[in-house]
Amino acid sequence: MLDETDSGLDVDALKVVSEGVNRAKEQTGLGVLLITHYTRILRYIKPDFVHVFVAGRIAEEGGPELAERLEEEGYDRFLTADADAA
Repeated sequence: MLDETDSGLDVDALKVVSEGVNRAKEQTGLGVLLITHYTRILRYIKPDFVHVFVAGRIAEEGGPELAERLEEEGYDRFLTADADAA
């Protein structure tokens, strides 16, 4: 599990970390749970699945295209939905 590993990394360090993760996945079949709020690291590590969690529950799930959509639209629609459910 990588929890916001991209936080505070410059682009060179981000590439090094991503190369290590990708190598471990390829060589060992390692499963990776990558938690991030930004798609920057996803330029280098392509996700198989993307899940959006709101209040401890999966609010939406999809493939890499969901991460791209989140980057364009943000998370506001999930915050509004969470407030409506409360």
